[in-house]
Amino acid sequence: MRAMRMATLSASDRAGHAKQGHEHFRYVSVQTGEQPLTRYQGRLKCRYGYGRAAETVNQGDAGQDFVAIRMQDNVCHFVLCDGVGMSYLGDFAARFLGNALLEWMEKTPSLTAEGIERYLQDVTDAASKQLEQLQPLDSSPLLLREVLMEKRSQGSQTMYVCGRIALTSGGRKSKVWLAWQGDSRIRLWCNGQEQSKQFQKHCSTNERWSTREGPVGGKPHVFETKASSNDSCRLQLYTDGLNDLDAIDTYIPDEHIQVLLDAAHTGGLEDDAAFIEIEW
Repeated sequence: MRAMRMATLSASDRAGHAKQGHEHFRYVSVQTGEQPLTRYQGRLKCRYGYGRAAETVNQGDAGQDFVAIRMQDNVCHFVLCDGVGMSYLGDFAARFLGNALLEWMEKTPSLTAEGIERYLQDVTDAASKQLEQLQPLDSSPLLLREVLMEKRSQGSQTMYVCGRIALTSGGRKSKVWLAWQGDSRIRLWCNGQEQSKQFQKHCSTNERWSTREGPVGGKPHVFETKASSNDSCRLQLYTDGLNDLDAIDTYIPDEHIQVLLDAAHTGGLEDDAAFIEIEW
C-alpha cells in the first residue's frame, strides 16, 4: 500500500493567481497517473482525487475517468466524466467532453437545459474529427482493424456530470446548477440532511454522450437550487470505482477516502475512480 499523501492548498500556495486578493485555482486530472486526495481551502472548499483500476495501471493504459475543477473567486465550475469502456477509446470521450464542458460553462453566463443540450450536439463535429486523427488504424492487423473501425464508426462515449456553484456578493446566497447523463453518483447534503433521491431516480447506464450522436438515451438531466447564508451544503460526486461510498451517508475523513482510492484490500481498484466534493 502506498503512503497516504493528503495535500492542502492554502491561500499562500494556490495555483494560478489572478489579481491580488482574488482566488483562482484549477485542477485537471491526468489520465495516465493517480491524484492522491487533495483539499482546496477557499471561499468554497473542495476535495478531489483520481485513481486508475489496478489492471489499467499494470498495463500502463490511460484511465477512462476524467475530473476538472475551476475556482474563480465566488464561482466554482466542475466536471466529472466516466468514459464507456466498451466504446471506442472511451478515455478520449471523457477527456474531450470534460474539457469542452468546463470551457463552455466558464463562457456561458446563464446555464440552461436547452443550452447544454444544444452544445452537446454542436460539439460532436469537432470531437469526431479529433477522434479520427487520434489513432490511425492502418498498421493494425486486418481483423483487429475491422473490429476497431466498426467501434470507431459508433463513436467514443462517456457519461458525465457538470455544474456551477456561485456565491453571491458577500456570500448571502448560493446558486447551484447541475447537468448529467449516466450513473455517476451525485449526492447532496444540506444542513446535515442528505437530499440525493432526486438524482438517483435519474441515474442510468443507458444515458451518455457520444462523439457521433451527442446525447444518447434521452436529454441531459438538469437540477437547480438556491440556498441562503444560513445553509451548510456539501455536494459529492464520484464514479463507480468508489461505489463503497454508496452506503455511507456521513462525512468521511480524508484518510478514509484515500484508503478507498488505494484499495489495498483488493490489490488495487477494480474500476477507475474519480472523486469531487465541494462544501459551502
